[in-house]
Amino acid sequence: MHNDNAIPLQCRPRAVKWLDGFALCASSLCTLHCLGLPLLLAILPAFASRIDPGESFHLIMLAMAVPTSLFALIAGRRRGGGGAPLGLGLLGLLLMAIGAFAVRGAWAEAAWTVSGSAALATAHILNWRRAVASDRSCAAERN
Repeated sequence: MHNDNAIPLQCRPRAVKWLDGFALCASSLCTLHCLGLPLLLAILPAFASRIDPGESFHLIMLAMAVPTSLFALIAGRRRGGGGAPLGLGLLGLLLMAIGAFAVRGAWAEAAWTVSGSAALATAHILNWRRAVASDRSCAAERN
């Protein structure tokens, strides 16, 4: 019988391994939306009246980012990854929330949101790298 308590926490199989990748892709899409859509609409004004994701888009993205990111970053912290990714991720979520709720004006909103998205993406990259390093050290322990 296999005893999970004998395996160090950072070496246990992770069901949430894909969450950092998902959150990183979502952050990238958010950045692409914030920077690319205004440029596209400026270049092609005929589309401006047809393409309008509205304010609900930012709220939906934030509602997806908060639980996904918190779950992945807290799981990384529990695996012994340190607090830097979690702290940076919380900062990113805060900046994104400020951009979605407190700032008026398209450029100001984009600046806050893109800054938050970049911080959040960096946090997930750090979390992912620590998970890979942990996997390597666990594989070395098994051999």
